[in-house]
Amino acid sequence: MKEFEIAFPASKSPDMETIRETAAKTMGTVVGNIGEIRFLRKSLDARKDIVYRYRCAAYLKNEKPQDDYVLGEYRDVHEAEPVLIIGSGPAGIFSALRLLMEGYRPVILERGKDVHSRKADNAAISREGTVNPDSNYCFGEGGAGTFSDGKLFTRSTKKGDIREVLHQLVRFGASPDILLEAHPHIGSDKLPAIMENIRKCITEHGGEYHFGCRVTDLSQSDGGWIAACSDGKTFGARNVILATGHSARDIYGMFYDKGWEIECKGFALGVRAEHPQSLINKIQYHGKYQPYLPNAEYSFVQQVEFEGRERGVFSFCMCPGGLLIPSATAPGETVLNGMSNSERNSKWANAGIVVSVEPEDIAEYCPEYAKEGPLALMRFQQDMEKSMFDYSSSLKAPAQRMMDFCRRKPSDNLPASSYFAGTANAPLHEMLPPFISMRLKRVFPQINYKMKGYYTNDALLLGVESRTSSPVRIPRDPETLQHISLKGLYPAGEGAGYSGGIVSSALDGIRCAMKIAGTAGTLQ
Repeated sequence: MKEFEIAFPASKSPDMETIRETAAKTMGTVVGNIGEIRFLRKSLDARKDIVYRYRCAAYLKNEKPQDDYVLGEYRDVHEAEPVLIIGSGPAGIFSALRLLMEGYRPVILERGKDVHSRKADNAAISREGTVNPDSNYCFGEGGAGTFSDGKLFTRSTKKGDIREVLHQLVRFGASPDILLEAHPHIGSDKLPAIMENIRKCITEHGGEYHFGCRVTDLSQSDGGWIAACSDGKTFGARNVILATGHSARDIYGMFYDKGWEIECKGFALGVRAEHPQSLINKIQYHGKYQPYLPNAEYSFVQQVEFEGRERGVFSFCMCPGGLLIPSATAPGETVLNGMSNSERNSKWANAGIVVSVEPEDIAEYCPEYAKEGPLALMRFQQDMEKSMFDYSSSLKAPAQRMMDFCRRKPSDNLPASSYFAGTANAPLHEMLPPFISMRLKRVFPQINYKMKGYYTNDALLLGVESRTSSPVRIPRDPETLQHISLKGLYPAGEGAGYSGGIVSSALDGIRCAMKIAGTAGTLQ
């Protein structure tokens, strides 16, 4: 067996005759000796000619192809030992699926509603400006990822077998294309049904889901833990996987009040930049965009100096053909995120453009937060979101044209936006603290050197993008994955500060489940 790469124009389907000829040349034989050919990876390359690159594996006729990846089987766990899972985002549900394979009964406690009921609450956010603090774009079945495109690209290859996550998603209804695409995604229109299928599988095998069950207290008892919930119910188990996501501030507050160890953690904060998708297509395809091509993406990372200190400024959660959504989790906050459906076919492109914020930045530029201890960055994040809401006294996002922001001048008017909660003309250059705004001011013209036309007053900046990751870490032992002083408590995923995105969070949840089962030694 040998692997090889071959490219075809984006306008054409792969030509199997050409692929077999290339395989024969790669293997030093004739075409007649080539047996099975398997596609391993597909990626779009628009650097010069616009082509799809295919990574293939070729076998000789007398070779037996390597076995395809096979998922483990789920066990009946109706009578098995329970494991409490707090949160039904990626870390929570993938830990639950792995526990089914290992013979444990997952008991999922979710503060929000099931995925279909969430839709009504999300609609009320934009229609009425009403935020249900337990059911919104962040909280509820599937977590924040359910309504933010379902991007499945990750660089976390050392945390586990990514194939387990992708194959699980395909098993529950995702397109098999995600197994091949270099930057796979599912789409917010497809994810609700997938989440529902996962829930059905877990409950049929003996696991439990409890919605509207916000955990208000955790306490240790003989042989394990007791979780008390907002609906008056209590649940007990020897082990708990804490997978609450990066926005569960009440959980961090509970840890702080109990004196349990938590730490400040760097995160990133900035704006959402929204361009016409046609402009991004023109830039990324060098003026050669055709309707058969997917709407173009972009990403960048720049080191930008401010007062002698460099920080990363980078694009985050880029949504081609996407929409802007309000991601507040409490009244009186304005928070933005992006989403897109599977077709990615809106006329806008948006991305978070954010600045890394480290604990020493807050200590130097915002010393008033020092009294908050390990919650200092969280309080800063919270106050930035509140200041955006206070500007318009609504969920309307403070907004400014890109070049006006960089020139530090008010915008005379604002272009149309996909943000259906509305925009408010605002001096974002003054509303963001200088260590954020000055780095953003410098980065947009820099990006224009790589993406000619990106720096334009046709682009809109909206504030604030602040939920990039958790500003708090719940420390755990690197070997056992348990909290450093709380036996049987497994902090997992984005909320614990150990992942970022759907796949890395799912992998982290799987690792915790395997540690509980004693099978984590099988990880590569």
